Amino acid sequence: MAGVAGMSLYDFTAKALDGVPAPLAAYRGQVLLIVNTASQCGFTPQYEGLEALYRKFKDRGFAVLGFPCNQFGGQEPGDAAEIASFCSLTYDVTFPLMAKVEVNGPHADSLYAWLKREKKGLLGSHAVKWNFTKFLIDREGRVAARFGPTAKPGSLESGIEALL
Repeated sequence: MAGVAGMSLYDFTAKALDGVPAPLAAYRGQVLLIVNTASQCGFTPQYEGLEALYRKFKDRGFAVLGFPCNQFGGQEPGDAAEIASFCSLTYDVTFPLMAKVEVNGPHADSLYAWLKREKKGLLGSHAVKWNFTKFLIDREGRVAARFGPTAKPGSLESGIEALL
């Protein structure tokens, strides 16, 4: 799949946190915010802002997809049950969480390899720099924007609104 012209988000299948295949084609026509998350990171409180965005815009065709990742400082050591419990009890997360993935390196999830190719980071870098890097996807399944970990979820509202 890598490097195929004309690919979109809908060509990928993720795994939900419970391990069940989650074809991203199910989100066709929606605006998405894809975020690599972690439960023990300085940016973890962003779960609250991500959930607020999800609740504000979900009825208009928007979703947040969280992809837990343990590649940055070992800040997501838990298994699926621990991640689900933490997100639900601590931040009342109701947006979809996927299975833990790697976002960089030779074992990077194919979705993340595609996201990084489609929208480079600061100074043209490919690698995801840290937890809570955000990719905004338009209704056609294309990467519209990439935001670093320090971008607070609330600051993305106008960009999301423009795509809705």
